[in-house]
Amino acid sequence: MSDDTSTGSAQGPDDRDVVVELTDVHAGYLPGVNILNGANLVARQGELIGIIGPNGAGKSTLLKAIFGLVNVRGGEITVNGESIVGLKADRLVKRGVAFVPQTNNVFPSLSIEENLQMGLYQNPKIYAERLEFVTGIFSELGKRLKQRAGSLSGGERQMVAMSRALMMDPSVLLLDEPSAGLSPVRQDDAFIRVSDINKAGVTTIMVEQNARRCLQICDRGYVLDQGKDAYEGTGRDLLNDPKVIGLYLGTLGTDAA
Repeated sequence: MSDDTSTGSAQGPDDRDVVVELTDVHAGYLPGVNILNGANLVARQGELIGIIGPNGAGKSTLLKAIFGLVNVRGGEITVNGESIVGLKADRLVKRGVAFVPQTNNVFPSLSIEENLQMGLYQNPKIYAERLEFVTGIFSELGKRLKQRAGSLSGGERQMVAMSRALMMDPSVLLLDEPSAGLSPVRQDDAFIRVSDINKAGVTTIMVEQNARRCLQICDRGYVLDQGKDAYEGTGRDLLNDPKVIGLYLGTLGTDAA
């Protein structure tokens, strides 16, 4: 990121441990075609990081690159100081990284309880402890554990998906557009739950289409454009930056409060 595009610095002390770091990452799905073209990102312990940008900018690809779902052809990705490039998703889960995709994020034929159990397939012994944690955040689910996930609304499915990801007690949570397809009321609820998860100590990296609302709750944000970080700063700084407003916020998240 060049000096003339920076809009601010991290809120709070910068000496917190770096949990996730991307350095000059190039990645893509097809041979010879990159979606990420030198992306950079730093997420420190306990931060909520928001990623916004126009369609096709590489936002979801960035999350998938972290979670081992897309080929990284250049650069470096580290979690807690160790390279994770080339590791598959199951190895990353063991390292404390959880990912909630935008779609197809629950098992519709299974009950809520069975979905949560699937999140703990690697460590079922801590089920009772983790169930207490997730139902403390998503209290509605605790009353409906036997209900089939396929009968739930979009917002309720999103709660199940996030809860399942949290069952393994991750240190990093990757969220791909948690408000997508939800009504304005459900969107607000989704952002409140993301904040609650982050306040519980989970470092969170969120890609979001509702740019204004995302920047309102995140500690720091990144604006991706053409596969690289065009702007970076605190959520407040990006919300008030004339360049970001003119280029991105005028067409992104216009339904936000």
